[in-house]
Amino acid sequence: MQFDRVIVVDWSAANLPTSPTKLSNSIWVGCHDAEGGIEWHHRTRMAAEAQIATLIDTARADGLRVLVGFDFAMGYPAGFAARLTGSPTARAVWHWLAVAITDTPDNRNNRFAVAARINAAFPEGAGPFWSHPTGQSWPGLPFRRAGIDYDALGLAMGRAAEAAVPGAKSPWMLFNPGSVGSQSLLGLPMIHRLSQRPDVAVWPFDPPSSAPVTIVEVYPSLLAGPVAILANAENLPADQAQVRLLSRALYALSQTDQLSPLFVTPPIAAEEGWILGAGHASLLAKALSWA
Repeated sequence: MQFDRVIVVDWSAANLPTSPTKLSNSIWVGCHDAEGGIEWHHRTRMAAEAQIATLIDTARADGLRVLVGFDFAMGYPAGFAARLTGSPTARAVWHWLAVAITDTPDNRNNRFAVAARINAAFPEGAGPFWSHPTGQSWPGLPFRRAGIDYDALGLAMGRAAEAAVPGAKSPWMLFNPGSVGSQSLLGLPMIHRLSQRPDVAVWPFDPPSSAPVTIVEVYPSLLAGPVAILANAENLPADQAQVRLLSRALYALSQTDQLSPLFVTPPIAAEEGWILGAGHASLLAKALSWA
């Protein structure tokens, strides 16, 4: 399985335009191909989405096959999609969120209100979403996970993908460092829009060979060690170092025909999604020496 270009996006749920500092919570887009690598910072999600669409258009015009990775959950624990939308598919959730989420050009958004609205659809009790900024109050959205009975909700606290990747956080967690929940709520409407293109497949919901552009979920912290070394050595923001190294590693694996093992998933991934590279951190790190 080969791709001519690899794009990796470190997403953000920031409420205001960001700056390209060493602090996290900024959007960085990294790209690697036969000519080498490059990274871009974007202050807003709208600007990032516009560039991602342009990168896809440019690659397609050149006849290239492209792998695009985003660092947020593409799905939720089994059972959630059917409860929320009536359909047991991740795509139904993407569409629901594309309608419900508002995200302005300056990053203002309604993600906590949408999470509280979703929680209200579960009459069994609080949850499944939790966590919000200190000092705010969102009725129906608990500040802490304690007290949420996931068994009563008929849902798991996380996906099988999180269980396979040490340190990965539950998509129900919306705030505090490492929380992927808000990034997912604000990223999945974009995945819905991109998935409407005839040249785009979203893995593992589509076979990776079914379209010239394949979108996947990634977890840049699989390369935490090399990222820390690079960020230190070149005084880079960690997010920039992450997209540089992960796009480089995935491109190297693609060019040496060693990507296929990363696309093997358990059956539950068809509903929940999966992290490309889960269980293969050592192979990704090794590939950095080939690029």
